[in-house]
Amino acid sequence: MPEYIYSGRDKSSKVVKGKVRGQSEGAVADELINRGIVPLHITLIKSKSDEPSGLNIELTKKTPTPEDLVQFARQMHALVKSGVPIIKSIQGIAEITHNAMLAKALSTITERLQGGQNLANAIQEHSEIFPNLFTNMIRIGEETGRLDEAFKQLYEYIEVEMETTRKINTALRYPKIVLTGIFVALFVLNYFVIPTFAQMFANLNTELPLPTRILLSMSNFTKSYWYIILLSVAGSILGFKYYLRTKEGRLWWDRKLMEFPLIGPIVTQATLARFARTFAMGSRSGVPILDTLHSVSRAMDNAYVSLKMEEIRNGIERGESLAQAANNSELFTPLVLQMISVGEETGSLETMMQDVAEFYEREVSYSVKAMADGIEPIILTFIGIMVLVLALGIFLPLAGMGKAMMHKR
Repeated sequence: MPEYIYSGRDKSSKVVKGKVRGQSEGAVADELINRGIVPLHITLIKSKSDEPSGLNIELTKKTPTPEDLVQFARQMHALVKSGVPIIKSIQGIAEITHNAMLAKALSTITERLQGGQNLANAIQEHSEIFPNLFTNMIRIGEETGRLDEAFKQLYEYIEVEMETTRKINTALRYPKIVLTGIFVALFVLNYFVIPTFAQMFANLNTELPLPTRILLSMSNFTKSYWYIILLSVAGSILGFKYYLRTKEGRLWWDRKLMEFPLIGPIVTQATLARFARTFAMGSRSGVPILDTLHSVSRAMDNAYVSLKMEEIRNGIERGESLAQAANNSELFTPLVLQMISVGEETGSLETMMQDVAEFYEREVSYSVKAMADGIEPIILTFIGIMVLVLALGIFLPLAGMGKAMMHKR
């Protein structure tokens, strides 16, 4: 079992250090909390040389990773839940974090808090580190008096998102390799191989088949205008990225992303799971439904879903029930709409929204598997078409040459 080194605070707020064995960092954190120790830092010991000591902690200047944010949120959850003051908690984490960029940001946040600013606004100043979700979830936690729960939901959500991303990347690794190989092969064929055959075909006093003429035209264009092709691709990518930075571009892209085959359902389900969990937390805390929806819309990192949340809010202001407004948004499945309706009628909306979140999170796992299963036949079909075009384009003229030679004999 892996061994970890830890530092934390006991019930008297005294800093304690030690080693403990556990299956994972999360399991070690849970064990320490059960012992009455609030974990501040947990590090896997790979060898004796990896063991950190005293002030000899190497700080990295790179942007904090999702793992860093998970660790920060987990530590804050434990500290806030144990009643440690927020300023003291953030100061303690800033002193022991291994990421210099995060440590500097936490020090600045501490100064803002000492100046009377709330935590959400202080964190919002560091948007290059903390995403919108982080800021708005903390704001909801502050407004509802459930800051510890907000941090808990943050690290749980980021962990789920990291696992989903890992599964998607694993599923896409094979098609990425295959498609990259295909495009490299096409470029080599068009630039080097087909021109060799073109010289041979030029000696034929006959009309070439259509597939061959297509291949020769593609080859000639590639050889003559390869730099235009590269510039066009690079310009398109840069232009597209610039468009996505605009409000209209972000809204268009977030909507289209939810409509893409295979990937769209995953994006939709993950986003709506976040909505349901955030809504459940606000509802559990007694926040008015309109205020909850406004906070939820700001917590979304999908501009299209955020717009729909505001439409739902406006519908409720016009006198519609939550179920009616949700139905008009066309975001939810009939099953989820029924769960929302039952929760609204029975006064158990918080529980139902929690169930909605769990439902969508299960659906994400199924959709990732379906995507992995659905990509392979698409790739194989694409490869088959490419091979067929190349075979017809090259071998049909060669077959014609063979027949002509046999007739001459």
